[in-house]
Amino acid sequence: MKIVVLGAGAWGTAVAMSAAQHPAGHQVTLWARNPAQASAMQTQHENTHYLPGMALPPALQVASGDPVAACYGADLAIVATPMAALRGMLTALQGLSMPVAWLCKGFESPTGAQAADAGLLAHEVCAQVAPSLRSGVLSGPSFAQEVARNQPTALVAASEHSSVREALVAAFHSPSVRVYANEDIVGVEVGGAVKNVLAIATGLCDGLALGLNARAALITRGLAEMTRLGLALGARPDTFMGLSGLGDLVLTATGDLSRNRRVGMLLAQGHTLAQAVESLGHVAEGVYCARTVAQRAQALGVDMPITRAVVALLDGRLSPPEAVATLMGRDPATEFADRG
Repeated sequence: MKIVVLGAGAWGTAVAMSAAQHPAGHQVTLWARNPAQASAMQTQHENTHYLPGMALPPALQVASGDPVAACYGADLAIVATPMAALRGMLTALQGLSMPVAWLCKGFESPTGAQAADAGLLAHEVCAQVAPSLRSGVLSGPSFAQEVARNQPTALVAASEHSSVREALVAAFHSPSVRVYANEDIVGVEVGGAVKNVLAIATGLCDGLALGLNARAALITRGLAEMTRLGLALGARPDTFMGLSGLGDLVLTATGDLSRNRRVGMLLAQGHTLAQAVESLGHVAEGVYCARTVAQRAQALGVDMPITRAVVALLDGRLSPPEAVATLMGRDPATEFADRG
């Protein structure tokens, strides 16, 4: 199977490394936007910026230049750009006939011609700019470093197209990666987007040393928020009890490798948002999509108090202790009522 991964960040590199070591002997190319980065990776056999110390498999090829040309003859194209670059990449790829899947998790922050619209999920962006693509998403609880080390991981291949789900399973299901197929792309994408916002909240909780009780409460009530938004967008409820819902939320909200959790911890320690983001060296999608998640929820009449508190914290309208006080000071409610 010939696979092209477009984007040489941490996650794109890890996915390409995993596919290149597949027992089926896939032919894998990792495309980097920066020609200098591509040349360095090809020479050094390592992505020194995003995955330092991890050798690239000998069979993995690294390329740059025209991303569409890189996909010629491929059986599967994987878009591994951040959410902000997805629209442009899908626009460029709109004429491809092979399955295309993305790895990014989030809601698009509307700008320019989209500024008046609510933020869109990735499949909604694709429907606008490349409606003829057979497309989907590869998601689930996964840290790039662990996938690159071939540590056991379970992912979800979601698409309305069976051919896309089958291609993703064939490409990545291996002794170290288990891939489950799912038709509910809405639920899988909502889970992947909202868990990043909730991880900032749990990082805040941990940074303020509020205890494990508080963390458990945030994760559980956060899952309720995620589910409410997903159902309002047409997702299936069982998706949120699976890998891309509860699984991804638990990993991102508790794992030490979570960039979004790290942002919350740094804010609790008195760092500014700019300082927290700069210290990461990577994109923390929760920072960029929190406001969009809140706006989409408000437009749908979905109550998401934890998300609203995170947005107020990121905007500087609430201090870390005030954000916690806002959540704890809410009126009593029935646990399984419509409101949080």
